[in-house]
Amino acid sequence: MTPQKPSLSRLFGARLPREVRAALALESGERPISHAPASEGGHIVATTRALHLPDGPRLPWHLMDKAVWDEEGVTVTMTDGAVYRALLPEPGRLPETIRERVTSTIVASRHVTINGRGGVRLVARRIPGYDTPRWEFIFDPGLDADDPGLRAHAEQALEEVRRSLGV
Repeated sequence: MTPQKPSLSRLFGARLPREVRAALALESGERPISHAPASEGGHIVATTRALHLPDGPRLPWHLMDKAVWDEEGVTVTMTDGAVYRALLPEPGRLPETIRERVTSTIVASRHVTINGRGGVRLVARRIPGYDTPRWEFIFDPGLDADDPGLRAHAEQALEEVRRSLGV
């Protein structure tokens, strides 16, 4: 018996349906990488620049804080605290694609204690179309990101981290 070669669809996943691709609002130079059908209908599509959820939400990689997978699907938390949930019966290559894409945006990440109650994560991210990374503050739960005193401590910590990393 001759061994069978794996089909391209098994290696690379099924082709993105034409109507799904046509419905995506892609930016110039953006292209699909992987996708999976969502339980609630439509497809979740990972592109070179963002995760596109069914019915339009576009989640840019550089604004994604984390993605947590379970047996039903994925929960995505954005850096502004917004949370999105997608149910995926068969995620295919999406978990690996999402991890790689989010990780590739991060230039540096440091958690700094700024008071006895908690701290802030300082994250430098690459943004498409910009030469220099953008720094963001992600405060620990329970800390008020709008508190001027905490912001001042975070800014001071950022300057120290930038000097030590040369970023």
